[in-house]
Amino acid sequence: MIRFLFSTAAVAALALSVSAQAATPTAAEARKIHDGVLTLDTHLDTPANFGRPGWDILDRHDAAKDGSQIDYPRMVEGGLDGGFFAIYTPQGPRTPEATRAARDGALVRGVEIREMVARHGDKFGLALTADDAAKIKAQGKRVVFMSVENSYPMDGDVTLLSAFYAMGVRISGLAHFKNNDMADSATDKPEWGGLSPLGKQFVAEANRLGVVLDGSHSSDQVLDQLIALSKTPVILTHSGCKAVFDHPRNVDDERIKALAASGGVIQVDAYSSYLIETPKNPEREAAMAALMAKVGARNKMTEAQRAAFLAERNAIDAKYPVPKATFEDFMNHLNHALKVAGVDHVGIGLDFDGGGGVTGLNDASDYWKISQRLLAEGYSREDLAKIWGGNVLRLLRAAEAARAPAD
Repeated sequence: MIRFLFSTAAVAALALSVSAQAATPTAAEARKIHDGVLTLDTHLDTPANFGRPGWDILDRHDAAKDGSQIDYPRMVEGGLDGGFFAIYTPQGPRTPEATRAARDGALVRGVEIREMVARHGDKFGLALTADDAAKIKAQGKRVVFMSVENSYPMDGDVTLLSAFYAMGVRISGLAHFKNNDMADSATDKPEWGGLSPLGKQFVAEANRLGVVLDGSHSSDQVLDQLIALSKTPVILTHSGCKAVFDHPRNVDDERIKALAASGGVIQVDAYSSYLIETPKNPEREAAMAALMAKVGARNKMTEAQRAAFLAERNAIDAKYPVPKATFEDFMNHLNHALKVAGVDHVGIGLDFDGGGGVTGLNDASDYWKISQRLLAEGYSREDLAKIWGGNVLRLLRAAEAARAPAD
């Protein structure tokens, strides 16, 4: 009798195992589910390529040859419907003259985004509201939202945010690698203890306009204050989990929970040195600094100059190799965020064309792999719809609803 009971239990366990395996979608099934949801990446640095001589988003590029990771053919190949194209400005001197130059550069970058959409209107559509995204996808086009990374161009006047809003910006960050007049950076020494007085005005202006505030790159204290001060939920457009790897750019579990409790969202990045430990190498850093100083503005390179730059950078990588994160490392951060915050408060922001990219997840053709893995781990189509676009669109709708009436 005992033998019979054990045998029955074994058969039941085997049946459950077979059932679980049968429930796991095939690659083709996973891809069909992926293509059926609206897929948005909240941090695409691709506009940095728009001013490159001879570079066209309709051409299929190779990251190994020219460094670019996002283009139309690979978006189609990987099943990326679109995302937030960033107006990125590196932090420079905090002087009126430098700030004005940053403002002008950021406005030019915004115009380049608009021009790209206008030039390729049969392939891309500009999204100004949350509801626009589904409409553009239904037209068979890729979705282009606009965002600002680093508020440095607006340090001289927070009301400049209204000009960027009119251009199409719907998400804006505060700081980048260094502190600015708005806020402390996660990778700089504390100066303001979070937001500056001007930064707090910026929060109010963003709320008035209906712009979602982005805490990525800003200090932990900035995130705390954004959650406390903003009238609508805030976002981390490209961040990781400190519990998985303790890096200043990553967020601890307590803050991830606070972000979720306030309705906010963390979008997980694929930036290798934020995902895993990368040992310091002074010789490598000196060689890279010398190379960068020699080449100057990379977006102004000819294709021949870019090829020469990449060859020199590859030589440095070969001479001073560093560990590179993998798809598994990325999934460790994503799964941890999902465990801590829940599917209503997590999304994807890989930081492609801005330093992101890991082994197995290195350009736009790879996006669908994330859905394949999540489905294999038991997440549903409805879960994927939230992670890939539903959560960030919820934040946009909240900002739109709270926007002050036009005068």
